[in-house]
Amino acid sequence: MKISILIVMLGIIPLLAVSQTNRIIMEDKTDKSEQQWANELSAEKYQVLRQCGTEAPFTGKYVNHKEDGFYYCAGCGAKLFSSHTKYDSGSGWPSFYAKADSANIVEITDKSHGMIRTEIKCAKCGGHLGHLFNDGPKPTGMRYCINSASLEFGE
Repeated sequence: MKISILIVMLGIIPLLAVSQTNRIIMEDKTDKSEQQWANELSAEKYQVLRQCGTEAPFTGKYVNHKEDGFYYCAGCGAKLFSSHTKYDSGSGWPSFYAKADSANIVEITDKSHGMIRTEIKCAKCGGHLGHLFNDGPKPTGMRYCINSASLEFGE
């Protein structure tokens, strides 16, 4: 992690970070207290984004959503997914086979609930989005299984 030490020595942490794959990525972090998040988000969005909750399957507003556009982080507005990569996985949550911007999503090993999974978080605000599975369609074979409560839709 020589790069991390150099970054710290140069004092440019807010501009650069090293990802889990040791790539240097540009970051524009959202830094808020949990009280600020609780005041700004609805109870459902706070429970999902900040407490790593999960909405019940087939209940989210974007499960059957079909409009063209982009899905953004409900916490900070970072662009996450394109409607062109959304598909019906039958899982009960909005599913995508690719990210819109790989710099805006981080993957973290999740060992909770007696399972080993890949958790997906927003790189900008650290909000919990959902999980990543390798049972998706071509061309990537990936399924980003995302909570509707963590998303906002726009163009």
